[in-house]
Parts: sequence; C-alpha cells; structure tokens
Amino acid sequence: MTAKEFLMGLPSKVSPQAIEGMETTFHFDIDGEEGGQITLQVKDGTCEASEGLVGDPKCVVKAKDQNLMKVLKGDLNPMMALLTGKLKITNQGEMLKYAKIFGLM
Repeated sequence: MTAKEFLMGLPSKVSPQAIEGMETTFHFDIDGEEGGQITLQVKDGTCEASEGLVGDPKCVVKAKDQNLMKVLKGDLNPMMALLTGKLKITNQGEMLKYAKIFGLM
C-alpha cells in the first residue's frame, strides 16, 4: 500500500461518531514516485479524501512517499521524522487532534 492509497482510503475507516461536530481540512503534499497531493476534509460527521489541494487547510503535511509510509506503518517515529525534517507539519496541534481518529496513533 502506498501513502496515497492509505490517505484515499481513510474516510472508510473513520467513525462518523468520532468526528461529529468537528471541522478541518488537511493538505498532504507527498513527493516521490508514488506521491501526489491529497486533501482530507472533515465536516458535518463526514470525512472525504480527494486528489489535489482543495480549500484552505488548517494543517499541511509534507513528506516523501517512503517516509510517510514508514511513519504510518510505525517503522519511523513521528517525532524523529519531524526533528530530522523527513516530515513537515504546519499545525502540529491540529494533527495531534485528529491523529488518533485517523488511526495514525
């Protein structure tokens, strides 16, 4: 599975009850052969993933496809990835708020 496939499949894994009353937009800018740009939007108890960067993000995540997959699989510590520049997050507080809901922690 690629990072792009993981992100595009995320809405089917998110419980509507877990995101009820929440609203946010994430932009994922993934470099590499299996990368791309993905927007995740949470609004009115729904989560949608779409290709491209849509809307005004509350959080932007940039990484190489291989590094992001290592973080998602648990092979790379997210804090180490941030400290070494392998993962860049513009609003870490927003990511922490949703990381457990998205199954990233």
